[in-house]
Amino acid sequence: MYDDLNFQQINLKDKNEKQEVSKFLEGFGLILDLDVDYTVVLRDFSGSIKATCSKAKNVLKCFAISEDLRGENVTASLISHLVDKLFQDNIFHCFIFTKPDKIKVFTSLSFKLLYEVEDAALLEYGVHDINKALKDMRNKYNIDSNTAKGALVMNCNPFTKGHRYLVEEASRTCEKVLLFLVEEDKSLFPFKDRYDIVKEGVQDLKNVTVVPGGQYIISSATFPSYFIRKEDERMRAYQNIDCGIFAKYFCDKFNIIKRFVGQEPYCSVTNSYNETLKSILPQYGVEIIEIERSKHDEYYISASKVRELIKVGELEKVKSIVPEVTWEFLNSKIGKEIAERIKISNSPH
Repeated sequence: MYDDLNFQQINLKDKNEKQEVSKFLEGFGLILDLDVDYTVVLRDFSGSIKATCSKAKNVLKCFAISEDLRGENVTASLISHLVDKLFQDNIFHCFIFTKPDKIKVFTSLSFKLLYEVEDAALLEYGVHDINKALKDMRNKYNIDSNTAKGALVMNCNPFTKGHRYLVEEASRTCEKVLLFLVEEDKSLFPFKDRYDIVKEGVQDLKNVTVVPGGQYIISSATFPSYFIRKEDERMRAYQNIDCGIFAKYFCDKFNIIKRFVGQEPYCSVTNSYNETLKSILPQYGVEIIEIERSKHDEYYISASKVRELIKVGELEKVKSIVPEVTWEFLNSKIGKEIAERIKISNSPH
């Protein structure tokens, strides 16, 4: 039966072809994630879809195989096809988020389990793994694993006086501090600019090291929706995996004993994330320290407030809640272009 099947790449710009894949996935209670950039199907002699899989950059997703093909080694063929495609694109490492009951399927295909929670699991495949990545990070940024440290994970989209206050508090409390900056470019302010701004903005705090977060500090924008349809369940799975990976790997490798977060008075998602940290980190011997955010006038300072003020053209108010380095960037050519995009964007990032 398997010999009668043919691979076909789907044209994701063709509405009819995408709809056909979506309809096939719906039969398994799945959806085609919006961020997929490559989709392939297996068709039988009549042209019907019998299996499909997709990828979004280096994340494999949206797998589905007809019941009559189970046990035909179709999953291995789909994985092999996607890995070949990644290799063609010079990508030699990938991830897959899947249901826990599918872990054995993928570990049998040489995937390594990174972390498992009730509704989802994250596995990786390739020539590198998380231990190698963290070892390289330690060497590149001269991180002394013997010294107990505090840590922060920030997006800084853009860097505000509120961020600066949290870093100062961590710096005052700990001998060494690692500030991990979310590296994924899903934000209005590109990672390179965010990194340069933050690095300059904390350079006077000599015990603080700014480190790109890499692929293992996961953005909620990366987390797939295709097999967890309910938003609250998907968010819970994402938060548990992200917090668990940080605790299990980052804290162990870098001797992190404290993680600092700002209290979240406005965003229920961030507040929920903080609660997840409080639940998971102590299991690994890590203290979670929640600090009240700094205020300006009657409101708490946040990056979303900065973007809101930029959107409505209140730049003088922006100046009062961002460090000088951020203000200088906003007045640069690139900064002004980003500000224009913010004015016409409805993006929450």
